[in-house]
Amino acid sequence: MPVEILALIDKPLLLMAVLAVGAVLGIAVERLTEGQKRAKRRAYWQGRNKGKRGGRFTVVKGDAKTGPADAGAIATGQLACVMGAEFRARPLLNRAEAKLFNALDAAVIARNPGWQVMAQVSLGEFLASPDREAYGAVNAKRVDFALMDPDSRVTHAIEYQGSGHHQGTAAARDAVKKEALRKAGIGYHEVVAGHTTAGELRRLVERLVPGG
Repeated sequence: MPVEILALIDKPLLLMAVLAVGAVLGIAVERLTEGQKRAKRRAYWQGRNKGKRGGRFTVVKGDAKTGPADAGAIATGQLACVMGAEFRARPLLNRAEAKLFNALDAAVIARNPGWQVMAQVSLGEFLASPDREAYGAVNAKRVDFALMDPDSRVTHAIEYQGSGHHQGTAAARDAVKKEALRKAGIGYHEVVAGHTTAGELRRLVERLVPGG
């Protein structure tokens, strides 16, 4: 382990400060990038559909229900774009993730058939917040695997840390996810490639999932 990391571990307050700064920077970068993308998409679709519809409101199929004209124009333009494009199906998980999913799923079912393993779940699907800005910061972020109880509640998130995971702003993004999950009372656990054995994975499941 690098000397710099060991030095931070010896100073927990400094380590927490570094992680906090990293998380703030990660959020700021992601919000800036997402805002720019939204602005580009909005400008593109509005320009593409300029002149197609007039007025501030539009009537939907003769109904009395009305809404902003630009929203309808954007949706129409997006549909036209999708209709003219090609799509193909691709695996939800790569080979390493699929192997872990199969092992995790088998261990969970053996422990309690009422529980399920979900893959690539967006945090916005199982977290809620009255703070729209905070919710927007985590809405599109995903966890690799989520453990769901018989009442369809996610109780634990499991992240697969592959060989190339800790690159760029990955640590900051993980810090954001960890904090949101912590505040919601949802556990966060990591499975490290090449380090977590089958026995350790099974013991982790036994600790997280009540016997059925």
